[in-house]
Amino acid sequence: QVQLVESGGGLVQAGGYLRLSCVASKSFFSISAVGWYRQAPGKQRELVARITSGGSTNYAHSAKGRFTISTDNAKDTVTLQMNSLKPEDTAVYYCNAARLDMEYWGKGTLVTVSS
Repeated sequence: QVQLVESGGGLVQAGGYLRLSCVASKSFFSISAVGWYRQAPGKQRELVARITSGGSTNYAHSAKGRFTISTDNAKDTVTLQMNSLKPEDTAVYYCNAARLDMEYWGKGTLVTVSS
C-alpha cells in the first residue's frame, strides 16, 4: 500500500501560479513512476505530468511549457509547479504512483483559476 497526500491547491487568478506537492508513505526508491492527473467537472480524469524513477518525464500538451514536475527522493515528494495558469486548468488534481504493478491515488486537491 502507498498512501499519497496532496497539498497546495487553492484559488488563483489567471496568469498566476501554484505549487502542488504530494508526499508518499513509501520510499520513492520502490516506486516506478509518479504523476499528476486532473479531473474537471463533467470531464474524464486526464494525465497532466508524469515522471519515472529514471527521471523521464511526459506532459500533457496543455501543460508543456507551463508546468514542471519534479521529485525529491529524500522526502518522497513529487511537486508540480504550475505557472501561467488559465481558467481551463481548474480541476481537482490527483497524485498517482505506480509500484509493483499497482496504482495508487491521493484524494485530490482543488485548483480553481479565476478569469
